[in-house]
Amino acid sequence: MNQFYKNIALWLVISLVMILLFNMMTQQEPQKEAISYTSFVTALDEGRVEEVVIQGANIQGVYKDGTRFKTYTPSDPELIGELRGRGVVIEAKPEEDRSFWVTMLVSWGPILLLIAVWIFFMRQMQGGGGKAMNFGKSRARLLSDTQGMVTFKDVAGVDEAKEELEEIVAFLKDPKKFTRLGGRIPKGVLLVGSPGTGKTLLARAIAGEADVPFFTISGSDFVEMFVGVGASRVRDLFAQGKKNAPCIIFIDEIDAVGRHRGAGLGGGHDEREQTLNQLLVEMDGFESNEGVILIAATNRPDVLDPALLRPGRFDRQVVVPRPDIKGRTTILRVHARKVPVADSVDLEVVAKGTPGFSGADLANLINEAALLAARANKEQVDMGDLEAAKDKVLMGAERRSLVITEKEKRVTAYHEAGHALVALKTPGADPVHKVSIIPRGRALGVTMYLPTEEKYSQNREELVAAICALLGGRAAEEICIGTVTTGASNDIERVTNLARKMVCEWGMSDALGTLAFGEKEGEVFLGKDMGHVKNYSEATAQSIDAEIQKIVRHAYETTRTILQTHRPVLERMAQELLERETIDAEDIQRILLVCEQTETAETNSPAETV
Repeated sequence: MNQFYKNIALWLVISLVMILLFNMMTQQEPQKEAISYTSFVTALDEGRVEEVVIQGANIQGVYKDGTRFKTYTPSDPELIGELRGRGVVIEAKPEEDRSFWVTMLVSWGPILLLIAVWIFFMRQMQGGGGKAMNFGKSRARLLSDTQGMVTFKDVAGVDEAKEELEEIVAFLKDPKKFTRLGGRIPKGVLLVGSPGTGKTLLARAIAGEADVPFFTISGSDFVEMFVGVGASRVRDLFAQGKKNAPCIIFIDEIDAVGRHRGAGLGGGHDEREQTLNQLLVEMDGFESNEGVILIAATNRPDVLDPALLRPGRFDRQVVVPRPDIKGRTTILRVHARKVPVADSVDLEVVAKGTPGFSGADLANLINEAALLAARANKEQVDMGDLEAAKDKVLMGAERRSLVITEKEKRVTAYHEAGHALVALKTPGADPVHKVSIIPRGRALGVTMYLPTEEKYSQNREELVAAICALLGGRAAEEICIGTVTTGASNDIERVTNLARKMVCEWGMSDALGTLAFGEKEGEVFLGKDMGHVKNYSEATAQSIDAEIQKIVRHAYETTRTILQTHRPVLERMAQELLERETIDAEDIQRILLVCEQTETAETNSPAETV
């Protein structure tokens, strides 16, 4: 719709400018007869001149019969007196000093303006970056060595992916080493991974390592409003690749153009599908593309067309996972090279405290720590800055300016203390790292857990422990305050989702057994929840609801029992939070030790007699 209005505006402007030019060109001034100066003097003597306009040496005038004339006068000091004596109306104008270029500008300015307006609107119609004659040309950029290339030394935490890609680089440098046994160069490599894991960084490292031309383009650069333009750009891209073979072509976010064909309601997108068809043909068509390796990146491999993923097109799919603790330590060291770090900083400790972080998250962590240190006018980044940056990234920025009543603060303290205490006393729960009642992000308080080891799967005991820890806040409010608040809304939502997955996806229900309920359809243009198919009866649905309620109810009773048994610890922890606002794992262990010693002393003291 916006493009339609742009076209209308374009033709309106062109029409107005054409009308203006037509009027300017066709506007005719009254005809003026060029006469000699002698004829002018004769007419003046005969009294036939009624009016003159003197502009320097140029004279224009009107006879008494209405006829116009013009002439050129030499320097004649008696002319003005003669005109006044004859009663001629005299008008004087300053002499024009117009250069050649000014004259040309006045004459050709409107036409140049028309051309400029037409070029501007053509660029707007083509996405702002193309030209009329290069509309179907590829927009791929050829990277050179002068643009700050990255090498494999700058990439850490994804060793397996690096090995796969190093083999591609070695193949390009010495193809005979691999072809002597009948091997052939791979046509395509697909980098798959979550956002921030380093897919684009790996591609840049390939460009730095390979001594071959490296073209880079985004998937969205192929798609235009005109059908067929994307296919033309694909053809031009591979034509450039063939001219520079051997070379590498990198397409970032290929899911913008490689989505499943024919998916969604109302058919597909003609331009995107034609572009994808052309890409499939170029990768595995009649023409040979030897020496052209296509590397693509996406974080949504589930929406890609199956024809794009088959061997012969993308021969290899390289998974770029989130790094483990060893990888995180290496990534932190890579990013810490650019920051002055204090000798007391232990990056392994920081890596242990950031499970699940991607490479981009760790780079952001180092950057936030550097900003915090600069704000405090420090010369180096220390562990305190890294801890503060980690809390900011994990829990959000502190909102100390938020005004909270003492009643709400007390409720939040008991809520967060309940989370922490249940997690401490439930086997299988993650250890508590820090508890705070300082508002962060959208939460009034935060309980931060820190796993002691990397986890790639969870058993039933750990999931139930997580549910109990989430319910600890609501149970603490009910036991200590005597009422419940809306602060547990997110906890309840997460508990329900966990329990439903335990029953419907992970087969952890004794009553329903190892069955999966709810088949997921692959409609990539619909919401995923809309794509779920209910493949079970109403009776089974009631059983699923009953099992979910059973899991949550049993976990809630367990949570209440833990909190009531250790009520003194809960009260002491809430009191510490009200006084200090933030307590860490050492403070929690100290509170537990003090409460245990107090309980032991009360048990061993002799009973008072009355």
